[in-house]
Amino acid sequence: MSPLLSVPVTAQDRSLCTATDVLRRTGDKWSVLLMAVLAQRPYGFNELDRAVDGLSRRILTCTLRGLVRDGLVDRTPHPGPAARVDYALTDLGRSLLPLIIEVGRWAEAHEHDIRAARARYDADAC
Repeated sequence: MSPLLSVPVTAQDRSLCTATDVLRRTGDKWSVLLMAVLAQRPYGFNELDRAVDGLSRRILTCTLRGLVRDGLVDRTPHPGPAARVDYALTDLGRSLLPLIIEVGRWAEAHEHDIRAARARYDADAC
């Protein structure tokens, strides 16, 4: 089996790793949650604001910008007197979602193991 990476890992290795940005995006607090909401249907900004409790409008804006920039979400403005912007998951975003769901299933399947490991660690740390 070939190694996942060469050791030592340099700063240049980290900066050139294509997975790093994806892991940062999927590892942040709100991106995956917004992607899961948008997987159901397109949402307007205000709808998303109401759909996710505890998410400030500023963070919602920043997170959506990042998702749009990464090509995971489309932003569609609708001009007119009742100007509106809709957000929808792109095909690229939909292709990432099953992988994220699998990580969630893994976490649920191993929740007991993780809690037990944390309890052992915490007991030994005292």
